[in-house]
Amino acid sequence: MNKNSKIYVAGHRGLVGSAIVRKLQNEGYTNLILKTRDEVDLTRQDQVENFFISEKPEYVFLSAAKVGGIHANNTYPAEFIYQNLMIQNNIIENAYRNNVQKLLFLGSSCIYPKHAPQPMKEEHLLSGYLEPTNEAYAIAKIAGMKMAEFYRKQYKVNYISAMPTNLYGPGDNYDLQNSHVLPALIRKFHEAKINKSAYVEVWGSGKPMREFLYVDDLADACYFLMQNFNNDGFVNIGTGTDVTISELAITIKKIIGFTGELKFNPEKPDGTPRKLLDVSKLNNLGWIASTSLQDGIAKTYRAFLEQEAA
Repeated sequence: MNKNSKIYVAGHRGLVGSAIVRKLQNEGYTNLILKTRDEVDLTRQDQVENFFISEKPEYVFLSAAKVGGIHANNTYPAEFIYQNLMIQNNIIENAYRNNVQKLLFLGSSCIYPKHAPQPMKEEHLLSGYLEPTNEAYAIAKIAGMKMAEFYRKQYKVNYISAMPTNLYGPGDNYDLQNSHVLPALIRKFHEAKINKSAYVEVWGSGKPMREFLYVDDLADACYFLMQNFNNDGFVNIGTGTDVTISELAITIKKIIGFTGELKFNPEKPDGTPRKLLDVSKLNNLGWIASTSLQDGIAKTYRAFLEQEAA
């Protein structure tokens, strides 16, 4: 990519897309194409078709998606499968029709089998049953990665895919009903501190293990892959280390400064027992995550406070 290349970041207002935009701008890229949902509804075939014909982007970061935590995925599975399939189908097909030079599709580590070997290698995809609570989202994302793979195979286009682990950072969704675990805990502990609550309830047993990647590290990895990776297959993006939900909650509690109790609710679902990515493929390419969980959460909490004050 040249500094003046036309680069389309799909989903630029989301957690991932906004981080990719920050990275590109910091690297000196000035010709970014950014469209809101009101300007281009990515689930509408006609609107996406007209957008690609008129704008002719040279590079595409496909980070637009409908995302959410366990509750949202379990409650709205029809919306998750429909919207994600439509978004990626429309973008990938129209990228091909309009001669996009390179496209990066972003999957998610939750599309690996529920009981995949740990840490999860790229070859473990489609080797077992999915976690039922996010099956709709996972099937859509698998379809997107396969679509990029098959377009690459049949049409000889340079489409690549990346598989990020659990993400967090500035611009996250902190809604208690529809957010992921880390931002939900930030809100819970923050509100408990403000309200001087006696305790904070955490869903599940606290025993599941999760890997967390600061979103600006993800953006850095995506930029790295667009510059350096042109092969078949996809690449895991993560830190290669994980923590229990209990350890995560204790870390967030300390950073926010909540002094009350921590209570786990085993009546609520745990989800997948463990999700740790094998990131040796990416590390061997020359990229390693640089932000520690402690530093990342501290940065995220500062961004949360700014967002709340705005």
